[in-house]
Amino acid sequence: MSDRSASVEERGSPRSSLLAYLLSLALTAVPFVLVMTGAAGPWAVVVIVAVTAFALVQIVVHLVLFLHLGRGKRETFKLAIFLYTLIILAILVGASVWIMFHLDAYHMVP
Repeated sequence: MSDRSASVEERGSPRSSLLAYLLSLALTAVPFVLVMTGAAGPWAVVVIVAVTAFALVQIVVHLVLFLHLGRGKRETFKLAIFLYTLIILAILVGASVWIMFHLDAYHMVP
């Protein structure tokens, strides 16, 4: 097999892509319905926890089924790159929020 063509295991089969698509639709639709139907009422905390849980499950579905981050020899390199990206994003977002907080605090002084 040539270097340009990826194996079916690396790309994923049409069945796994369809499964990923259907799962992502369901994991988006259920929280949307929970929020838009006003199901929260006195149970707002439960709805917030449910939406957060659905979001975390959807992240895992996207990482495993769309980005193909699994448990293989080549997958550890992909996972390392992904974790490095998350660290850089956390630093950028954290530093931006810190800068904005301090700018707001110092500019609000009379």
